[in-house]
Amino acid sequence: MNSVWTRRLVVAVGLLTAVHPAFAQGGGGTLTAIVQPEPVILTAALNSAAPTGVVSGSIFDGLVDYGTDLKPKPALAESWEVAPDGLSIVFRLRHGVTWHDGVPFTSADVKWTLENVWQKIHPRNQVTFAKVTRVDTPDDWTAILRLSEPSVAILSSVNSNGAQILPKHLYAGTDILNNPHNNKPVGTGPFVFKEWVKGSHITLERNPKYWDAAKPALDRVIFKIIPDAAARSAALEKGEVQYAPLSPVPLRDAERLSKLPGLRVETRGYEWLSPFLFADFNIDRPYLKDVRVRRALALAIDRAALAKVVWYGFAIPATSPVPSSLPEFHDTAAPHYPLDLKQAEALLDEAGLKRGSDGNRFSLNLDYIPYGDDFKRTGEFIKASLKRVGVEVTVRGQDTAAYTRRLYGDRDFDIAITWFAAFSDPQVGVTRAYWSHSVGKNIPWTNASGYRNPAVDTIIAAVQGEPDGARRVALFKQFQRTVMEDLPTLPLLELRFFTVEASNLRHPISGDQVYGSFRDFTIEPRSN
Repeated sequence: MNSVWTRRLVVAVGLLTAVHPAFAQGGGGTLTAIVQPEPVILTAALNSAAPTGVVSGSIFDGLVDYGTDLKPKPALAESWEVAPDGLSIVFRLRHGVTWHDGVPFTSADVKWTLENVWQKIHPRNQVTFAKVTRVDTPDDWTAILRLSEPSVAILSSVNSNGAQILPKHLYAGTDILNNPHNNKPVGTGPFVFKEWVKGSHITLERNPKYWDAAKPALDRVIFKIIPDAAARSAALEKGEVQYAPLSPVPLRDAERLSKLPGLRVETRGYEWLSPFLFADFNIDRPYLKDVRVRRALALAIDRAALAKVVWYGFAIPATSPVPSSLPEFHDTAAPHYPLDLKQAEALLDEAGLKRGSDGNRFSLNLDYIPYGDDFKRTGEFIKASLKRVGVEVTVRGQDTAAYTRRLYGDRDFDIAITWFAAFSDPQVGVTRAYWSHSVGKNIPWTNASGYRNPAVDTIIAAVQGEPDGARRVALFKQFQRTVMEDLPTLPLLELRFFTVEASNLRHPISGDQVYGSFRDFTIEPRSN
């Protein structure tokens, strides 16, 4: 990213934080945002996909929110306390909160959701809350988590996206995964679900009974579904859309849009994510069973060029599944695979996969996450890279539902390109890609590679209950060195997402803003 572009972002950030006092109390109005691709479900408690998180963050509150320093701030929980021995966590809940249908929110909702959703269904929380043995609810406003061992990571993942709470009175005794409220959600948040017109838009309206009576300022939020990237850019330029997160336009357009007086590009609000892009190898496939082949493919990909050519500098090469944005845990000594075509060819020859008369060794399919053109172009870049060492690649696209079923249910793929959020603790966002217990269970955003290593499972289990910070760091470094040696997945890039928004949109910045709510957003009238 060049220095002029960086300075422009700094100026935009300064403008954003200088909220005009005349609009601190809000002025109503409608905010039009983009969600892309269209969600498959509207409850992040059951599906941790990014589009679901973007929408549901305004419908549901979490126990806490996170600042840019990633420290928890009160939300549904007014306070919390961890016992000195780490074996209990007390959440003291806010009084007077109701679900959107008028039923009071209580500790019973927290208990039921943890025991029935977080521990059994949610792709990340099955690990995060694994050490919770029971939840005590001595009254309606106190939830006490009892643990078999300390779990440091819990307090880093209890916002509205990390641990979304569902209404017990609407879910208990039902088929949770097929409950109609998954797509007509009832939350406690600042906005109430109004309608979802498939292929067009999702509308939320102001919650008149929100516990923070002065908020939200906006009357409604409309999420538009605009599949075409050029159309998204045009909608932002014309002022038809005021907010679009998760790098919504082609990366080459970002600098151009930032120069327009009515728009700004914001790179903050993603601190909680620490997103990383990687390739899953299906290690049950004949060619990919051999670690020499996986290492050869890794050596054939120039990740620095991928970051520059495809991602326009909005990424840096990854060398580990734990991003460098988590410096305490990131291991610079883990095995890594710099570009080396000669060594890649030698490994493929050693594996008995020599070039044929046409120069080809074998063929693979590659499926990319259908979240935009940048992911498709990543697939095309890898196709060209592997062609140089004699591997033919067919790049396949499909919608999100088909993609997740192919990877996590049917496991009918060779290589898959996806991105995960590491979050502020690798236990929350990274280890799920390697934990063997989720293989083939059709739980999206978990272990697609089919990697089963008892030693790694043991490390993951040990990390969950390890209270000592230095010991956790040592375990995570051991984890990185093992999985980078075995290479069931190939870390490609650490991503730098951005948001394009109207210059008259005012809001504070939080560390989890991308999955947060529009509770504190206001729209300032434009001067003539």
